[in-house]
Amino acid sequence: MHILIADDHAIVRRGLIQILEDEPDSFVVYEANDAREVLETINLKACDLIILDINLPGRSGLDVLGVIHQQHPQLPVLILSMFSEDQYAIQALKTGARGYLNKQSAPEEMIRAIRKIQAGGKYISETLAELLLSEVVSQEDRDSHNVLSNREAEILTLIARGNSLTEISLILSLSVKTISTYRARILEKLKLKNNVDLTAYALRNNLIE
Repeated sequence: MHILIADDHAIVRRGLIQILEDEPDSFVVYEANDAREVLETINLKACDLIILDINLPGRSGLDVLGVIHQQHPQLPVLILSMFSEDQYAIQALKTGARGYLNKQSAPEEMIRAIRKIQAGGKYISETLAELLLSEVVSQEDRDSHNVLSNREAEILTLIARGNSLTEISLILSLSVKTISTYRARILEKLKLKNNVDLTAYALRNNLIE
């Protein structure tokens, strides 16, 4: 397996090479110090995987990732960064990375990531899995919110602020029965159960402070 290690710190590259050499697998390793060397190497050498840092001289690793994904869409990239998953991992995956690891990860985890990616999969750490789940939930909230009418959104906000149905009927000059009907529609559209859920939804979507 031919691996390109792209990191501007020679000591980091040496450490990664040592980890690979300790494995029974046969690895051929290339090195790149900056963005220019990364792009030159993948055009000159047959690489099976790139281990890419985000901090690179001249051009960020995420920019380089975008170029690689555009020019060599089948070439897998594993991001190995000092930045924690919550800072760049989701962005990296959306840009085309097959996995994201923090440099504080254990060597065995990097080897697991390499083998998973080599087999055609994506490597998702437990921390990253939680972030992705949160992202999906947030997207579902945003998508659900779009189905509400202006009046329903208004009533949702009033309920979330603690107003009773009677108070809302007075504020909007509508009957309590009408407000109750709107509330039932909102719960059904957002797949929620009660006012507590409505309040949590409103807070997640910054509809109330």
